[in-house]
Parts: sequence; C-alpha cells; structure tokens
Amino acid sequence: MRSSLLALLFLLTCFSLSAQSYTYYPTGDTTDVLTTTLPGTCMMGGASEHDNAMIWFLQRSGGGNILVIRASGSDGYNDYLYSDLGVDVQSVETIVFNNESAAEDPFVLDRISKAEAIWMAGGDQWNYVDYWRDSPVGQLLQQHVSQKQAPIGGTSAGMAVLGGAYFSAQNGTITSASALSNPYASTLTIGFQDFLDLPFLTHTITDTHYDDPDRKGRHMAFLARMASDHGVLSRGIACDEYTAVCIDENGVARVFGEYPTYDDNAYFLQANCEGPITPETCESGVPLTWDRSQAAVKVYHVQGDWEGSKYLDLNDWNTGMGGFWEHWWVQNGALSESPAEAPDCASFLSESHTSDLSRWIEYDPQFQSVHLFYPSSSFIVRDHLGRAVLSSRSPTTSLDSLPTGIYHIEIRTSQGPIGSFRIGVS
Repeated sequence: MRSSLLALLFLLTCFSLSAQSYTYYPTGDTTDVLTTTLPGTCMMGGASEHDNAMIWFLQRSGGGNILVIRASGSDGYNDYLYSDLGVDVQSVETIVFNNESAAEDPFVLDRISKAEAIWMAGGDQWNYVDYWRDSPVGQLLQQHVSQKQAPIGGTSAGMAVLGGAYFSAQNGTITSASALSNPYASTLTIGFQDFLDLPFLTHTITDTHYDDPDRKGRHMAFLARMASDHGVLSRGIACDEYTAVCIDENGVARVFGEYPTYDDNAYFLQANCEGPITPETCESGVPLTWDRSQAAVKVYHVQGDWEGSKYLDLNDWNTGMGGFWEHWWVQNGALSESPAEAPDCASFLSESHTSDLSRWIEYDPQFQSVHLFYPSSSFIVRDHLGRAVLSSRSPTTSLDSLPTGIYHIEIRTSQGPIGSFRIGVS
C-alpha cells in the first residue's frame, strides 16, 4: 500500500512539473526596490558574455532587480550577474518559459514589471517571437523600455529580436548561400515593426555569431528584403561571438571586445543613402543583385576593445571613432567587399529619401512644418530615444512646439509604416 501511495505521489509530482508553464530561479533578495535606472540596449553576438559590457548593462539598473528571460536552459546567469562581476544588485531572477501560456501567468508578468534590467538569453528566437509577440509579456517589455526607461539586452537569439525588424527563424535558420541565392526562400522569415520598438533601432535588423558561421551574406539579404518590401533605408547591427554593442541613452553605440588579442568585430550596415536604396534584383527564386556601382551598402566596421572606446553615433549613422568604412555589394548572389569613405547623407537627412515617400509627405525645414498629401496617411515624430512625441493626420502640421533636437518622422498608411526620415528642429 505504501509503495502504491509513493508511486502515485511521484506521478502527481511529475505531472505538476510538466504542466508548469515556467521555471523560476531566484538569487538574492527578490523584494521589489525602486532605483534610478538609465535606458540602454546591450547586444551580444553569442558564446560567452563580455564581462565589461555586462557591467555596463548592470550599472544601468541602479542596483535593482535583474531579470533573465529565456525559453530553454536554466539559471546559468544568476551567480554570474549577482556576484561574479562585482556590481551590487538587489537580485537576479531567471524565468524559463516552458510554453506560451507562461506569457499570461500573473507571477511572470509581476516579475517582469518589477525588473530594473531585463536580459534575454540565447536559444531559439522563434520561441521568443511566438511566445511574447502580441502578448502581455511583449507589452511589458515595451513599457520597460519606453516608460520605465530601463536597460534591456540579449545575446544570440536574445539579440536577434531586439531590432525593429528581425529574422524570426519561424521555419528554421538560413545560411548566407541560401539567402543570397533566393532572398524569398521559405526559411528567410522577417518580422517588421510588429514586436519591440527600441530607441535607435526602428529600421534596424540584427544578426549574431557573425564569425561562426559566416553571416554577412544573409544579413545583406535581410536588408535587401526590408528595402524592397517596405521602402525604408534599411540598417543592420551585427556582432561576432564574444563581442557586444551597447547603445546608451544618447544613441552612442560602443563596441566591446578583446581586440587585438582576439579578432572581435561588430558591423553597422546601412543602405547607401547616396543613391537608390533598393536592390536591382530582389525576387523569389532569383539570386540577389544589390550592386549600385559596387557601393550598395555602407558598413562601419569596428574591432571592439575591452573599454568599449570605439563607437558609432546612431543619431546620424555617420560619426564614429576607431572604426573604418567599407562597401558591401551583391552581384548575382555573390557578396563582395572593398574599403570606402563615410557616407554623405546631407541631402537625405533633410528630404524624403525615395520618390515613393515624396509622394506621401514633404518636410519644409524653413517653416518646420510637415505636409501630408493623402488623407489616408499619417505620421509619427519620434525623439532620439525612439519615443513618440507627436502624431498627426492633418494636411499641414507645425513642429514649432518641439524642443530643439534630432527627430525621426515615420510615415504610415492603413497598411502600416512605409518609411521614415530624419530631421533637425532648431
């Protein structure tokens, strides 16, 4: 009888564990505290974390509650973040999402809402998109950034979902060779402005593990798809393994690595604003051609050091220190690279950057007013942190009420956003 009861208890325990939608690992004092946080985004290329970049990330929490979210693995970050890096924090908690129902669990949502810093671990990014997009978790992650003004970051799959566009891996991964030979392959699945909207990353798609295996070709295909499908000046940020890009509240993206001891690189890609920003050939079943006189994409290549002293300013995607410029282009599915000069985007920054956008909207810098040409369109003005500060459907809208600064104007139709451009208000 006793053995039967023990067997029953064992089965009930196993059923309870298997039915649990999440697994929770706490370290430290999980009592909620209120600290002064600083916004920022920390992105790691995979493999081991860069200690100094993680210190940067933790310090922005103000010593509060750190939360790691993931869909596989366990508590490998807890001791590392809580004690190994020498930054005093209240607690480190890890929540492993065992299935999508955890995205609506009250305890999970409570811990996310109380975190002063949120880190997304590696894994399968489709799980993150599938579980968190259009869920209470996705809403809380956006509030964490936009309202709480607190840091967020991720590595590998966690980095992959931080851009305004992202490779979802819904149908599995894709190699550079496959992406370049067919930019509309079934495994090249891209989400666009339907998940997270982080400062300075609105039209940016990230990629990771850039050195193992080679990712450059598929990243070019991602950007080509964004430019072709949405008419935006597409951008990308990529990291080698053991390398990090950390973006502060002012839009300065610092690169952490261990160069010259190790060859740790980050790359900032942008469609070349000096000419047409769309590929010559981007079609289903046809090799990609994005040549534009062998200057299709401008790339700022940075070899990251321990202090993160090298950077690119994402306010203009032009001003940097410690890196060097390259041209990347694709001809009939083959990627090429060459040295280049910094882009000259002066005309782009004050005017609509495609003829398609100019049919919808015009910015008059003299009178600092925006003119919409179609009643079905609208626009949103975002500040340097990516926050919406003004929206309008009126034929003419004055921007006189905005403080002096740099802003992005995003044009929308009933089908969603169709492009954006950058202006300066004085």
